[in-house]
Amino acid sequence: MPTPTTELRDGPTRLRGPSCEVPLEIAASPRARTRGLLGRDGIDGAILITPSSSIHTLRMRFTIDAAYLDKQLRVIDVHTMKPNRIGMPRWRARHVLEAEAGALARWGIHTGVQLSIDH
Repeated sequence: MPTPTTELRDGPTRLRGPSCEVPLEIAASPRARTRGLLGRDGIDGAILITPSSSIHTLRMRFTIDAAYLDKQLRVIDVHTMKPNRIGMPRWRARHVLEAEAGALARWGIHTGVQLSIDH
């Protein structure tokens, strides 16, 4: 069953997909969403920016994969973004999952996949 996304709060948890389980950092407060991956050289696992329908990689130090998720945490789009880019909004997206480039493919995360989050 999908995770109720109204309960998402800042902090560490686990992301589960059909063939993966990875560390997840949730960025739900305005401060955490603003910081995101800025100032980092990488990430172990992924970060979920919520609520969000678009992202940017301005001032980021590394290329990322971005999965746009609907309110039930189903993947509606996946893109790889180099530093200093601005992503187009995805109108149905309510969350954006970010990870190092190549990670989402390794984890089997692609359009149509249903994800869940431990609480």
